Amino acid sequence: MLSYRRWLAPALLVAGFVLPIHAVVQDRQDAAAEKDKKETKKDLPLEPDRTIEFDTTEGSWISLDVAPNGRTIVFELLGDLYTLPIDGGSATRITSGMPFDSQPRYSPDGSKIVFLSDRSGDENIWIANADGSDPKPLTKGKNVRYLSPEWTPDGKYVVVSKSSGPPQGVQLWLYHVDGGTGVNLTGSEERRQLNPLGAAFGKDDRYVYFAERTNAGSVYNQMTFRWQLGLYDRLTGENYRMSDELGSAMRPVLSPDGKWLVYATRWDAQTGLRVRNLQSGDDSWLIYPVQRDDQESSSNRDLMPGSSFTPDSRALITSYEGKIWRVDVPSGEATPIPFSAHVDEKIGPRIRFEYPVDQGPVRAQQIRYPTLSPDGKKLAFTALDRVWIMDYPGGKPRRVSSMDVGEHQPAWSPDGRYVAYVSWSDQAGGEVYRVPAAGGQPEKLTRVSSFYSEPVYSPDGKRIVIVRGPRAARQEDFSPAGRGGQSMDLVWIPADGGDAASITPYRGEGRPHFGKDPNRIYAWEGRRGLVSFRWDGTDRLTHVKVTGYKNPNAEQANPAQDVIMGPDGEHAIALRQSR
Repeated sequence: MLSYRRWLAPALLVAGFVLPIHAVVQDRQDAAAEKDKKETKKDLPLEPDRTIEFDTTEGSWISLDVAPNGRTIVFELLGDLYTLPIDGGSATRITSGMPFDSQPRYSPDGSKIVFLSDRSGDENIWIANADGSDPKPLTKGKNVRYLSPEWTPDGKYVVVSKSSGPPQGVQLWLYHVDGGTGVNLTGSEERRQLNPLGAAFGKDDRYVYFAERTNAGSVYNQMTFRWQLGLYDRLTGENYRMSDELGSAMRPVLSPDGKWLVYATRWDAQTGLRVRNLQSGDDSWLIYPVQRDDQESSSNRDLMPGSSFTPDSRALITSYEGKIWRVDVPSGEATPIPFSAHVDEKIGPRIRFEYPVDQGPVRAQQIRYPTLSPDGKKLAFTALDRVWIMDYPGGKPRRVSSMDVGEHQPAWSPDGRYVAYVSWSDQAGGEVYRVPAAGGQPEKLTRVSSFYSEPVYSPDGKRIVIVRGPRAARQEDFSPAGRGGQSMDLVWIPADGGDAASITPYRGEGRPHFGKDPNRIYAWEGRRGLVSFRWDGTDRLTHVKVTGYKNPNAEQANPAQDVIMGPDGEHAIALRQSR
């Protein structure tokens, strides 16, 4: 009876529903074709317009990997991928064209490679055959940044650092090779500051090594190092710190036999590779120096180029000084692996714009430190590194001096008769000057050259308060304020010139000023708030604290940029987010 029903159902379908099924199939085919048409997308919007062609035996920032059979190296060069015999020779290009392909890694069986490419218009993870053929996207992200993809040892997944912006920042993601939306491995609340880069596996596939950020904040112009090795336990979901290097620890590489860990670190302004014996814990230099790391920038291609152990764990294949090297482990003996590559780069059209060049008088594009006279009839300001005074609002500006030094931060005397300002020269340092507002020769008020800033007259006009700092610290300072680092103090000088008298060490982020009480000096000290103190720096009071935007990744909101007490001593004005 069962077999009869099985036979009967198809027969009824064939006999009574031939045309409807055909119609449904046709509709589905049309829908699929329409979907394919909509999803069809050109690789890149730019059309190649020019070609750059040459042969080279060197490259920069070469990320590479060694095939599981130990016979071939795959590496990136100028946005294309190449393969090379392990002993060197002529490199074979396996990807080409306008896309930028980078950071290739072999699958555990050696049949595939995973790499990053922007051929879809956005940089994504791609998988291709080992010879570069049949490339297919693993991800289809938009406005997302991926870094350093790596296969899991079973070849079923790819682990990658993915940045999708706040609040998550950079996290490790796991993608199945057949596709899908992926799984965030390290994106829990307590780990959102890790920013893990350069996932790596060793003998035990339970653990993922990486480099993690140890402090939040901007990555640009760092004065301290912030990266250390981390370890993620795939079984428990826990992560652990694995290093404490003064110059950071970056881009871990593990040997297949589980004995060696190689990582990069900075020492004495140069980057080298250290090797750790995972059995004994001993740690020593492998080779120094090598390729410069990318700690001071956004590390958009990781902190170091990718490297790889040979399958027998006896050597590290890496790149530095424009070459590919075999470095024996643990001796550090380095042997170059010579290569020659033919570069044939297709590039987009040359972009040219016509820019008008002004002829004749120069028009100042930036006015700095504008300040009105007490009666509101004149304006003093800095433009083109010189102090100017003009009738406000429609007068003609005039220079206050003929000096050939930088002139900054003009300040009016309470009676409007004088304008004080600071000067700066890399050769001579800085001074404080005053000049009659009606015109005349500038008069130097300071007795010792230093770095001076933020001059302000006392309400009675008898003294000038200024911030003072060492000249050398100012010349070497890279802080946004540009005030000469932290070695600053607040001093005053007589309004007609003389020796400087100390008030207090100064850590203010805003300019000193006065309120209603002429015996108290106010200063904005960032997170400490708006404070005031007496002429000898005593009797400190905190009046108000003002915060601004809180980044989701930050522990607390940013303080206001500046807060100034009003003349009545009851109101203050704040600058927050440049508003």
